[in-house]
Amino acid sequence: MSDLQNNSDAYDSPWKEALEHAFPEFMAFYFPEAYAQIDWAPGHEFKNTELRQVVRDAELGKRFADTLVQVTLRDGEPRWIYIHIEVQGRRDSNFAKRMFTYNYRLFDRYARPIASLAVLADEEAGWRPDSYGFEVLGCRHTLEFPVVKLIDYADRAEALAAHPNPFALVTAAHLRTRQTKGDPQARYRAKRDLVRSFYRQGWDRQRILDLFAVLDWMMRLPDALEQRLWQDIEVIEGETKMPYVTSVERLAIQKGLQQGLEEGLEQGLEQGLEQGLEQGLEQGRLEGKLEGKTEKAATILERLLVKRFGPLDEKNRKRLDNATLEQLDLWADRILDASMIDAVFEEH
Repeated sequence: MSDLQNNSDAYDSPWKEALEHAFPEFMAFYFPEAYAQIDWAPGHEFKNTELRQVVRDAELGKRFADTLVQVTLRDGEPRWIYIHIEVQGRRDSNFAKRMFTYNYRLFDRYARPIASLAVLADEEAGWRPDSYGFEVLGCRHTLEFPVVKLIDYADRAEALAAHPNPFALVTAAHLRTRQTKGDPQARYRAKRDLVRSFYRQGWDRQRILDLFAVLDWMMRLPDALEQRLWQDIEVIEGETKMPYVTSVERLAIQKGLQQGLEEGLEQGLEQGLEQGLEQGLEQGRLEGKLEGKTEKAATILERLLVKRFGPLDEKNRKRLDNATLEQLDLWADRILDASMIDAVFEEH
């Protein structure tokens, strides 16, 4: 889905969060006929633990199945079934076979009807796998499954941005990511406009955060434009009086930084910082790649300071260059509460 990302697990993760937060809307937007046959009143239940067990049983290695949901149908007498959903980010010659395998394995496990649905987010217009099976000695075993291709929405980008369904905006973000490949300025403008669309919808805090995670994963920007975007987001949140994204981002980065520093002091920074900063790096889009132990922590703290107070002068850069891990930990603890940069470095 993103031209900057090749790891399928990383691709699926923000999608999965948004899907689980707004599953009825996902079905209504991409699979309206199936949506109409579901009785939503009893609710729905995700069965991803069970799905992982089926994946292990099927010996499919690291292939990633997106999600499994239990729903109730409304066709006459209510009955519940399972829906297996796969979001596929790039062409895979084994995709249809995998859908087939998951379907029969799930049926074997639960003895219930299994609906298999696929969202294809790749860029190859002609790749539309929607069935798999075999026939031998008069026996025929076939799975046909509904498929949605995101590039089919390419001529509706503007309408999608104004659509009230959150997955219309997810689709718009996907299309704008493709259209702005190799043009950082155009991507910055598109990302800013989509963020503004989020807030215009009047959605609650969690929905905006979930959708922003998907958007932010797709539309990566160079550091300078990323910082500019966050300034824009602060303005947007000020206009709408909904400080959702920026406040959560700062807290997430801070939590990851402090956890990483603490674990680094105890376990050795090279291991502990990398582990502890996992959440902060993901949500804060920080990519400290220096090899030195203290240098890496100082680089991350510097980026936080710049995001909070603006460019650093030579004096404060030298402070970071000469700091110990204990000092970096102390300064990280102060960064959110400080009204000015001098309060971060103040000596008591």
